[in-house]
Amino acid sequence: MTSSAEGTNLPGYYDYYKTPVKLVPTPDGGLTAWRLDKKTGGWRPANDIVDEIISAIGGEVFVRTSAQFVQRTEAERGRYLKGEGPIFALYETVKAIDDVAIAERRPYTPEEAALITGIRRRTFVMFEEQLQQAGDPGADPTIATAAP
Repeated sequence: MTSSAEGTNLPGYYDYYKTPVKLVPTPDGGLTAWRLDKKTGGWRPANDIVDEIISAIGGEVFVRTSAQFVQRTEAERGRYLKGEGPIFALYETVKAIDDVAIAERRPYTPEEAALITGIRRRTFVMFEEQLQQAGDPGADPTIATAAP
């Protein structure tokens, strides 16, 4: 199922009740929504919330840039997913930096913030490429390369 893309800037990136959601154009001129599945890290269809997202900006729906979307998606994946391999090693690196800042009760240094941003951009591409190879129709690693 797709909704009309008329009047909606696509692609669109959102936080919907603290979960990353993206609205993307379809070949027929419509749009489709994908919501992050925190159990798998993949994307599940979310067309049932399109109208709420488009009409209810504010409250529990927030517009995000592509760069913010990439960072939020990877923060959620790093928080909820466990596993082996290079992606999970990078998630652990971010967690270690985060743990130190929390223990020292301070914000990230500029260097730590830049490192986390770079790692999350990299893990986003890696994860999305794996999802694409597995046939996830919502996967799109190019979002991270388009992000400023």
